[in-house]
Amino acid sequence: MQILIIGQCTLHWGRMEFGNIGNYYIIEPLIRELYSVFPNAKIKTTMQMSARFQEDECVEVVPMGLFYGWLESDLETALVELGIAEVFSKTGKLPSTTPFIDEVMQTDLVIDFSGDIWGDNANFLGKNRFLVGLIKDRVSQLLGKKTAMIAGSPGPFDDQEVVEFAKEVYRNFDIVTNRESISLELLKNYGFDVSKTVSLACPAFLFEPKNTAKAEEVAEKIGLNSVSGLKVGFILCGWNFLEGPFDKWPRRDEEYIVFAEAVEMLDKLGCIVYLMSHSNGFPIPPAKFELQHGRDYVVAKQLEDVLKKRGIAKNVQVIEDVLDTWETKQIISNFDMLISGRIHGAVAGLSQLVPTVIIDYGHEPKAHKLQGFAIEAGAESYVSNPAVPGDIQQKVKIALNALTEYRAKLAQSIPVTKQKAKQNFVELKRII
Repeated sequence: MQILIIGQCTLHWGRMEFGNIGNYYIIEPLIRELYSVFPNAKIKTTMQMSARFQEDECVEVVPMGLFYGWLESDLETALVELGIAEVFSKTGKLPSTTPFIDEVMQTDLVIDFSGDIWGDNANFLGKNRFLVGLIKDRVSQLLGKKTAMIAGSPGPFDDQEVVEFAKEVYRNFDIVTNRESISLELLKNYGFDVSKTVSLACPAFLFEPKNTAKAEEVAEKIGLNSVSGLKVGFILCGWNFLEGPFDKWPRRDEEYIVFAEAVEMLDKLGCIVYLMSHSNGFPIPPAKFELQHGRDYVVAKQLEDVLKKRGIAKNVQVIEDVLDTWETKQIISNFDMLISGRIHGAVAGLSQLVPTVIIDYGHEPKAHKLQGFAIEAGAESYVSNPAVPGDIQQKVKIALNALTEYRAKLAQSIPVTKQKAKQNFVELKRII
C-alpha cells in the first residue's frame, strides 16, 4: 500500500523537525500511528524531513515543489494538473502528466495534513498557497484516489473567491478528522458539508519524552529536583502579545507588563518560575547543522529583563540550554504547574498530567485550536485572554488553588484524549 502525505504542513527542510517544537510532537506520532494501522504501507511525503527521520520512521521524502514551491508558477502548474485530472475523471485516460500526478497515480491513499492552516491562514505562508493546496487535493480526488484530511483545525474561510471551491474539495474527501470539536461548528457556520467529518484529538498528545542525560543535567542545574516551593514553567511566544505580527522585534517593554504581573503574582505566592522556550532554530543549509535558540528564547529573555527592571519577582530564571523536542517535554514533566502561550507546549504539560494554564493569542490571526484543544483535555476553564486585564492572573490563581483536583481531572481525561488521538488513524481503515 502506498500513502502520500501532502498538505499545508509541507515546509522547507528542518521546519517541521527543528523549529517550533510542537510541530515534531505531531509528525512523529502521525507517522508511527499510520504504520500501526497500515503496517505494510510505504509512506511518502512532501514535508522535507531529515535523513535521520526518514531512516528511523521509514518515510521517503519527495520534492517539496510537488505541492508548493514558493514559485510564481505554482498556481499555473496546479491549474494545468486540475485540467489533466478533469479529463481523466471523464475518460479514464491521462492526456499528459506532471511529477505530482505521477506520484498520485502510484498512491492508494492521499492524506492532506494541514494542521490549522487549511484555510485563509495558509496565505500567510505564500501567495495563493491555500488555493494551490485545494487544487492538489482536488486533483487527487479526480484521479480516483482515496483522500483524507486528518488531525486538522480548518478555517477561517473569508476569501469568498476560494471558499466555494474549498467546500467542493472538502465534500469530496473520503474522511476528515479534526483534532478538536470547535472546527466542526465553524465549518457548519460556513456552510461546509460535514457528514464525513469526525472530531477527535491531536496526535501530539501521544508524543513521548526521553529522560536523557542532558535533560537530567539541566533539571539539576536549574534546581527542579532540589529547590523548595511550587515549580512553574512559563512559555511565552509572539502570538500572545496584543500587537502583531507574531515575529515583531524589538518589542517595547510595556508589551510585557501583563505577563510580568502574572510572574510577580506567582513569586509572591512562593512559586519558582522557569521561563522557557518552546521553539528552536538552526543554520540554513548547507551550513553545518546545529540546534540553536529560536524566537521564544529572545521573548523569554526580554521578559526576564523587564522583571529585573521592575524588581518585584526574585525567584525567576530563564532555562538557558537549547533543548530538543524530547528533552523539552521531559523538563515540562517536572513542573508542578505550567503556563503556556504555545498550544503544543500546553499539550506537553496536559498530556503528562501537569496542571496547565493556556494563554490565548493576543492578535490576529486568532486560532480557535487553543480553546478546542483545551476542551479535548478537559482544561477549558484554564484558557486565559491576554487582552482582558487580570485574566491570566485570575486563571493562574484558580489553577493554583485546585492543583490536586486539576491533576486528578487530567488523570481521567487524558487517557480518553489519547485514545481519541489514536482514532484519527483507525478511521482511515474505514475508507481503504
